[in-house]
Amino acid sequence: MKICLVGTFPPSGRQLNEYSFHLARELRRVPGVELTILADELTHYDFATDATGKPLDAPNQEELAGYNVIRCWKFGTLSNPVRLLQAIRSVNPDVVWFNLVFSSFATPENPAAAALGLTVPALARAMGYYTHVTLHHVLEHVDFAAAGVKHSRLLELGSDITTRILLRANSISVLLPGYRRTLEKKYGAKNVMLSTHGTFLPNPEPPDFSMRGNPDQRILAIGHWGTYKRLETLMDAFPAVWKQIPNAKLVVAGANHHTKPGYWESIRAAQPAHLPIEFLGYVAEEDIPTLFRSTSVLVLPYDSATGSSGPAHQACEYGVPIVCADIPDLHDMAVAEGMAASFYKTGDAAQLTAALIGILGSPERQRAMSEQNYAAGTAMTMEGVVRTTLDAIAARKTERRQPATAPALKGDQSLESDG
Repeated sequence: MKICLVGTFPPSGRQLNEYSFHLARELRRVPGVELTILADELTHYDFATDATGKPLDAPNQEELAGYNVIRCWKFGTLSNPVRLLQAIRSVNPDVVWFNLVFSSFATPENPAAAALGLTVPALARAMGYYTHVTLHHVLEHVDFAAAGVKHSRLLELGSDITTRILLRANSISVLLPGYRRTLEKKYGAKNVMLSTHGTFLPNPEPPDFSMRGNPDQRILAIGHWGTYKRLETLMDAFPAVWKQIPNAKLVVAGANHHTKPGYWESIRAAQPAHLPIEFLGYVAEEDIPTLFRSTSVLVLPYDSATGSSGPAHQACEYGVPIVCADIPDLHDMAVAEGMAASFYKTGDAAQLTAALIGILGSPERQRAMSEQNYAAGTAMTMEGVVRTTLDAIAARKTERRQPATAPALKGDQSLESDG
């Protein structure tokens, strides 16, 4: 089976590049799959910086060995549909798999380029290719104001049309039950399947508790910072945590969101020098295991959510307790996937302080939460996500080939009419 995977891909530092990498890694392991990645062009990213704030020189980084990557589209440009469709035609795959959020092709400030990029799944289907989309958020569940998006009302109106276009793909995977309910109820979609985000380690190892609290009890916050993932509440909470837990240390990892250059650097500059806070900047994929294995608790200091949390799933694969803002999407995720998470009222530094102290001050609770999250992580590996998705795609492709009298074709006819 020839598969084209469309998405950002390392060494690009843009959103979802790590997820595309893990999808690609598992797809390469499937017998009989011939994989081509249709990825974004590499540019100088002012949001991908090292610990000194120096931009990473993405264009001079080499492609990952062993992957067939065609860099055929560019973030923020109007020509992406033409370029992608030409690349798809040249590869002539059996399946085109898209790994997307609504801002994959451009920021909300460039709505034409963003929307045009999202028409490609429908256009590729119209050309005769089977198209599948892994959709990481649904805009009806996004708090645009909290995420710092301008002209949010206009974006909400446009998202209705864009969502209907995306649903013209043959099949869609969403990662939270609420997303599927919204797409089915509001849009009448019949081609939506519920998946899980998945964990990334092929063979997760149980947590090694000797690496934690030795000597520091590390609180990790990791993400793309500056929009809905923000650090102010965490910075307000940490001094009180440190007062109660003297060996606590706060580690902030990750790049700025591409719309908020300089954000984490400004937060770092505002912190008192005596506090044990370390800002790492962008963390390379190969350094992630060491980072998580030495972490006592992961914190998700979000003001809103735009989908299932990648760091939360990484916490599960390494068996790390989670503290996160009390946001419906995050509750949905934790309950659906059996995660051990402690919630605090969004924006409430006192509640965040209490949640962190409650875990860091109790070795027994730390261990129990760690073991629960590790168990959850082993139950939702990326290998399982890819296998289940490919099985579902194969089943739908078989339904399309059934004779007109078969019940399976009737189901596919309703898909055609409902998008």
